[in-house]
Amino acid sequence: MATESSNSNGKSVLDLEDKSGVAGGVEDVYGEDSATIDQLVTPWTVSVASGYSLLRDPHYNKGLAFTEQERDAHYLRGLLPPSISSQALQEKKLMHNLRQYDVPLQRYIAMMDLQERNERLFYKLLIDNVEELLPVVYTPTVGEACQKYGSIFRRPQGLFISLKEKGKILEVLKNWPEKSIQVIVVTDGERILGLGDLGCQGMGIPVGKLSLYTALGGVRPSACLPITIDVGTNNEKLLNDEFYIGLKQRRATGQEYAELLEEFMSAVKQNYGEKVLIQFEDFANHNAFELLSKYRTSHLVFNDDIQGTASVVLAGLVSALKLTGGALSDHTFLFLGAGEAGTGIAELIALEISKKTNIPVEETRKKIWLVDSKGLLVSSRKESLQHFKKPWAHEHEPVKTLLEAVKAIKPTVLIGTSGVGKTFTKDVIEAIASFNKKPVIFSLSNPTSQSECTAEEAYTWSEGRAIFASGSPFDPVEYNGKVYVPGQANNAYIFPGFGLGLIMSGTIRVHDDMLLAASEALAAQATDANYEKGLIYPPFTNIREISAQIAAKVAAKAYELGLASRLPRPDNLVKFAESCMYSPVYRYYR
Repeated sequence: MATESSNSNGKSVLDLEDKSGVAGGVEDVYGEDSATIDQLVTPWTVSVASGYSLLRDPHYNKGLAFTEQERDAHYLRGLLPPSISSQALQEKKLMHNLRQYDVPLQRYIAMMDLQERNERLFYKLLIDNVEELLPVVYTPTVGEACQKYGSIFRRPQGLFISLKEKGKILEVLKNWPEKSIQVIVVTDGERILGLGDLGCQGMGIPVGKLSLYTALGGVRPSACLPITIDVGTNNEKLLNDEFYIGLKQRRATGQEYAELLEEFMSAVKQNYGEKVLIQFEDFANHNAFELLSKYRTSHLVFNDDIQGTASVVLAGLVSALKLTGGALSDHTFLFLGAGEAGTGIAELIALEISKKTNIPVEETRKKIWLVDSKGLLVSSRKESLQHFKKPWAHEHEPVKTLLEAVKAIKPTVLIGTSGVGKTFTKDVIEAIASFNKKPVIFSLSNPTSQSECTAEEAYTWSEGRAIFASGSPFDPVEYNGKVYVPGQANNAYIFPGFGLGLIMSGTIRVHDDMLLAASEALAAQATDANYEKGLIYPPFTNIREISAQIAAKVAAKAYELGLASRLPRPDNLVKFAESCMYSPVYRYYR
């Protein structure tokens, strides 16, 4: 309920009371659902723009959904056509319009335009049509959007921090209008999906990820901050592109790079405090591992490519046990790709097996083999390997190709994180299918063009026996009269709920046990009806309920480990998670 008056500067004043009716759910000073803010104050008063300015404020604009009373109270008469729409009718019209576009990038641009003019309607659309719109606002379409970001750039949706801002990063952070930030997603654009160095144009990734934090995990939009750190680019095409929006210079490395990142991390902590979650996204391997290792003991940091991917894949493997039978420790794993995703997944699998069997992790790693561009990681190669590959170099004679590795290792699970398309060939899949009744095949590289194999190839070449999941979405496949629905090992299952769990418990550090808790929580959401279709992940239509379950398990683990600062612990963490979630339903002003 809101009452209207005017203040001394002529702006409209809205006095809103919390009508959510949910225990623990309150409204903060931005008028958004939140139990993740420490100040539990209601009712509240806030000054917002009125009239023409109100219609151009995406946080408050409702377009044709403003009522007659609101139009009178907030100086909107004549600025809108006389028709009044419900939010449901607006949603129906926009979905109709979006479906008219044949080109996915056009849908992406239309969604970004909507986000810039009516934030609540954008999130209502995304939440209610998540399976249809997730590939539009994130993978695979976001990859093309990043490639063309300079051409489609409209209004700033986040902060750009370049080498020009060195020494002034704290001042730059203060330029962002929202002060109560809980999640930052940051990239330096060096390894965007499987597309490589896109420099400053990588901003599409933090923007997209944070949209999902809100839509899927319920974190308030005003608490989210996308950041791109621009240290240059080694992409010749961009350096020679007159429309490129970033620094036109080669990438800074070494001390210059480290000093900029150090200043950034210090400034974030100084400006937003100890509990702000910093998610590293699409950094190149060497920087990704180094940054995570360097800051995990001093900041609340999370790398989605290493830890988020690992958690969602582990969830899929645990879930797949319902179809293969046995325990995780009974399986032998072979990876194609030994970068941040591959080694991150491998380590989490080893930790989970160790936890379940009480066997030291050094031993459980021996069930897991990795192939890189030079062949199988074996002990004779140890001296020449990067530090993050060394734990996976086991005793074995050298093996050059993936097919030879499959025949030598005889894995039950084949996982692709190579970023190279068409590498799971017919020979490779037929080989793994020859000694497995139900081979588990995860083709995880994004976007679709980089996928190691398609769903159709996996099912056809394994004679319909494969348990398949991919990074990018694939349509259902019909083989021998049966329809198989491929699972999508999409990080969006994990990171929104994981982040919500950290925020709502006031967690100050990420611990590996929280990732295991998130995996087990996701695996538990798959139902018998899903398994009948060959699905090892639950459908995205229930993603908010899934995120609440994951958030509750992550928060529970944080309390157990003594890392949570929000005390006392809520009695029912699932209900508390649900009460924390942002609602995109319009507010009523009068």
